[in-house]
Amino acid sequence: MRPTIGVFDSGFGGLTVLRELLSGVPDAHYVYLGDTARLPYGSKSRETIVRYALSSGRFLHEHGAELLVVACNTATALALHEIRAELPIPVLGVIDPGTRAAARACAAAALGQRRGVLVLATQATVESHAYARSCASAGLEATEKACPLLVPLVEEGWMPDGSRADTSVVTSQVLRIYLGEALEQAPATGAVLLGCTHYPLLRGAIERTLGELGHPVPVIDSAQATAEVVAEELGVRRGGGPVTPGRCEFFATDSVAKFGRLGTRFLGRPVEDVRLVDLGG
Repeated sequence: MRPTIGVFDSGFGGLTVLRELLSGVPDAHYVYLGDTARLPYGSKSRETIVRYALSSGRFLHEHGAELLVVACNTATALALHEIRAELPIPVLGVIDPGTRAAARACAAAALGQRRGVLVLATQATVESHAYARSCASAGLEATEKACPLLVPLVEEGWMPDGSRADTSVVTSQVLRIYLGEALEQAPATGAVLLGCTHYPLLRGAIERTLGELGHPVPVIDSAQATAEVVAEELGVRRGGGPVTPGRCEFFATDSVAKFGRLGTRFLGRPVEDVRLVDLGG
């Protein structure tokens, strides 16, 4: 019997986590909630974020979730403990899986003393220092770099590999500035960790820019790392025969048409039949 997995984010970014889950744990039923009426979480107080996250978690549990993935760095950083205490199901965030993957990458590359990890994230996630704490527990030293322009650039579709040369140049230059500043601050960086669920869409451009800056280190996608942990939690083994493609239900708290349009870009497949839900204020 296929498990039901709940996934929530304040908006669209968590769909990059769902995309990896569909690849790593395909034989499952997914229920995704985008809390678009109350985004961005990062500008809210911790108390408000906890309240929003709890209501999202309860909604997914009531819709059959047997395991919950908090596909939001801000909610993971500020509300994971409360969600786990509230819900009688396993709850996984996106921060610790990414940290563990970064630690493995540093070890595999035999980087010696280069145990530094550069975390690219939003301002709210950086200010929470959740990645710094997680990295410290894994014996890594984190340098956290806020990249506030990247989320709106991704949502506008201004991708470095896009069809419009003018927008491609803008995003490429922004990446070069952010990464150049960060590497000056942390020259011993052994891996770069994507600490925002929007950033996997820029992974190729980030890898290319690191190479151009003379620092070609592994880039860790926390969405991919989280999907691997979910597979381990459920005892999923890769290979071994055909599987039934995952079935997805989508809910949003506002702007379902926009959710479907942008969500298709993040998920890499059509996002259809998005249902509107009211979770209150």
